[in-house]
Parts: sequence; structure tokens; C-alpha cells
Amino acid sequence: MNIPKVNPKELGPEEKIVAPIERTRKEFWIVVSILGFFALTGFLAWMWQIRYGLGVTGLNQPVYWGIYIIDFVFFIGISHAGTLISAILRATKAEWRRTITRSAEMITVLVLIIGGIQPIIDLGRPDRIANILYHPHLRSPLLWDVISITTYLIGSTTYLYLPLIPDLAILRDRGTKPRWLYRILALGFRGTERQWKILHRLMTIMMVIIIPIAVSVHTVVSWVFSMTIQPFWHSTIFGPFFVAGAIFSGIAALIVAMALIRRIYYLEDYFKPVHFNNLGLLLLVMALIWAYFIIAEHLTSYYGAEPAEMKIFYDKLFGRYKFAFWGMILTNFIIPVPILAFKKTRTVTGTTIASLSVLIGMWLERYQIVVPTLVNPRLPYERGVYFPSVVEWLIFIGCGAFFLLLYVLFTKFFPIVSIWEIKEGREYGLKETEERVKSYL
Repeated sequence: MNIPKVNPKELGPEEKIVAPIERTRKEFWIVVSILGFFALTGFLAWMWQIRYGLGVTGLNQPVYWGIYIIDFVFFIGISHAGTLISAILRATKAEWRRTITRSAEMITVLVLIIGGIQPIIDLGRPDRIANILYHPHLRSPLLWDVISITTYLIGSTTYLYLPLIPDLAILRDRGTKPRWLYRILALGFRGTERQWKILHRLMTIMMVIIIPIAVSVHTVVSWVFSMTIQPFWHSTIFGPFFVAGAIFSGIAALIVAMALIRRIYYLEDYFKPVHFNNLGLLLLVMALIWAYFIIAEHLTSYYGAEPAEMKIFYDKLFGRYKFAFWGMILTNFIIPVPILAFKKTRTVTGTTIASLSVLIGMWLERYQIVVPTLVNPRLPYERGVYFPSVVEWLIFIGCGAFFLLLYVLFTKFFPIVSIWEIKEGREYGLKETEERVKSYL
């Protein structure tokens, strides 16, 4: 069947949202092919690592964690972009949230999958993951990690699926293909008053549950580090520090995703400058909080002057890792803060540039956490050296490409903007806002 060519800019409000699903452009297949190629390359690199062992990586004694654990912390941190931000905005009834919640929640689910794969890749032998099930040890933070991330993945997937049901019913009733898929996933939703009441109640329950789960996940990730006696890890600040960093990188990832979706699918009417302005303000606040934690971490270490920690302190600030450290300061604070602090530069382009800078900086921050400490162990080992191998970089690129590929495929089968929430906002949003303002006054 030949699909007539339609200018996306001329489509109606609902048509713009479903256009990527009902009309496949050739650019879509080009992007899928490119991302598929890099994802396949990363998979083949992993197969090469399984075949020849971890000797093909840069991991060694005492640097037993490297780029895979850096990516694990990085991707799990980005997962806070969706469920946590979306749940907080829903709880506060922020009307501007309606167009961004779906894209945010999808980021959460996908990066949790990608992040959860990283420790399995780091094991060298994937079959060893079964030892956590066969020989669980409740005193191990590694087991806490598995439990918290699994719980978070189940909860965030449910939280993504529940608001998706009415849109699936809309696609089913429109006859959008594959109709059988939408018919099954819509669960017989017909929009009756009783069904809406049940759906809103379930969404409210999940909204309340998911916030503490999201906070606990990255706290548990930090405990994997801080419950050791390694210098610069054994710190009580790691819990809130990791949570703040996760929200920081998560907001940045959401802004970049919104900018791409806005540009590619012509959704300027939904992802408006006000959304980028509000998220830019949140990003600015988190940048200042992140800077506070960085100062607190290094100031207390310098004041304590413990020899093992001072080795790492000078190595990070003035030694072999100085470029990574000051690059982190540049990309996480010096570049984004001036852009986000002024309304004239807090535009779509400005916030996107600041967010890209933050994503680079937060990856460097995870690198600064993992590598310098392991290179300078507290135990009487020789000082280590770590350089990621080509295999590690290929797997890293492949994981990033796989995440983008899954995200692109999601936009092909499901609306990236919630149709029913937009309609609800037009019908009831203004009235609810007016009544709320009157109650405040």
C-alpha cells in the first residue's frame, strides 16, 4: 500500500503524534541501520571478550573495575530522568509535564536495561551471575543492587505502561497497524468512567511507590563503593552525592532526548521553549548542588590529610587524571551554569548544549570515582595503571547505540507524547489550574 507523502508540519495535533507510527520515512530506516550496525559491533566485541577472556580488556590487578562499572553507574544514574522526575511532576500537578512524561519514563526503562547488562559484561563469564541466586548473601551490597534495580525496573515498566493504555486503545480504534498488538496491550480499555477511575488510582499508587524506590536505587549503587575501605570511597556522603548526580545527569538526558524528538518528528507544538526553560532551571539547581558535593568531598579529604587519600587527591587534581578532573569541572559547572543562569541563553539550543556538556561531565565524574581509587589502593599493592582497550570502547559504543535503537523503535510503535493527557489538559487543565490558584489566594 502506497502511503501518500504528507508534510508533517501541516498535520493536526493528534495526527502529528501518531504520524511517526503510521508513516515510516526512509530516514527512519537509515537511522535504524546505523544504530543497528554499532550495536552489532558492540555485541561482537562482547562475544570476542567471552571467547578470549577479560585479558582483552585493560582490567588488571588492582584495577578490577573499569569502563563497564563506570557505564553501570552512568546509565543507572540517567534512569532517574524518567520515573523520578515524572512522578514528582505528576504529584505536584505541574501542567507543563503532560508532553514530556512519556519520553522521560521511556528513558528510565531502557537505560535500566542497558545499565543492568554492564555488571554481567564485567564478569567475563555471564554464567556467574547465577551465583547471586544460588548463593545469596544478604550482607553483600551487590545483592542489594540486584534486588533494588530489579524492583526499580519492574516498577518503572509498570509506571510507563499504565498511562500508555489509553493511547494504545486510541491506536487500536484508529486501525493503526499492527492492530493485534494494540488490541492485546490495550487490555480492553474503552474509556468508561469505571476504567478511568481504576487507571488513575493505579497511577497514583505507582507514583507514590516509585519515588522512594528511585531514590533507594542509586543510594544502594553508592553503597557498593562506600562500604569498602578504599580511599575516597569510604564516605557517608556517597549516598546523597550519587542520588544528586543521578538526577543531574537524568535531567540532561531528558532535555537532549526532547530536543531530538522535537526536531526529528516536528513536535515543536508539544516540546515548547517553556519546557526547556523549566527543565533548564532544574538542571541549574542540580548543577549547584553537584558543585557543593564535589567541594565537600574534596575539602574534607584534604582537611583530614590521610596519606592514602592524599595520593588520590593530588593524582586527580594535579597528576595523571588532572585532565579528566578539570574537564569534569568544565563540563559540569563552568559551561552549563552561565548558559542556564540567564533567561536569554536558557533557550532550546542553550539548554541542549548545556545538557550535552553535563552528560560528558557526568561520565567523567564516574571515571574519576572508579579509576583513581583503584590505581592507588590502600593495600600494599603496586600502583596500578588502567587504559581501556578497543574492546571496551566498542562495547561502550555498542551499548549506547543499542539504547538509542530501542528508543527509536519505541517511537515507531508507541506515541512518544501522551495523547490522552494532552486532551485532558485542554479540557480540564485550565480549569484545575484556575481553581488551584484561587485556593492559594
